Amino acid sequence: MNLSSLTPPEGQKHRKKRIGRGMGSGRGKTSTRGHKGARAISGYSIMRGFEGGQMPLHRRLPKRGFTNIFKKHFAIVNLRDLEKLPGDTFNVDRLVELGVIKKLGDGLKILGTGQLTRKITVEAHHFSKSALEKIQKAGGAAKWAPPGHGAASE
Repeated sequence: MNLSSLTPPEGQKHRKKRIGRGMGSGRGKTSTRGHKGARAISGYSIMRGFEGGQMPLHRRLPKRGFTNIFKKHFAIVNLRDLEKLPGDTFNVDRLVELGVIKKLGDGLKILGTGQLTRKITVEAHHFSKSALEKIQKAGGAAKWAPPGHGAASE
């Protein structure tokens, strides 16, 4: 046995159906489309969700919810994450460099989850009340960064 003797399993390969090649082929004239009707017409394409004229599922179901197009998406960092990082000064550029945040979005927000046992200085766009309290309690400082500040800002 060698590579040149390999063949696909029986029934795997099929000859291409050649349509519109004359009356003698058995697939001429209408080219397997039948007579008249939407599917017989050139350029026919079915609408997504079309159910043969029945009211489609996406129109039968009730509409729910609301999407706020003005919602802000912040890069979020918790105090427990800052506790583990080396150094004592953190800003947008430093956190991107350390790989803590990938996309800045509408700004950097520091949240208060976790404990802070050392003095750190954090520069961010927003702070939660608990994060602010914990940073100040540990003897650190929280500075507000101006909007659009940081290397990762889009």
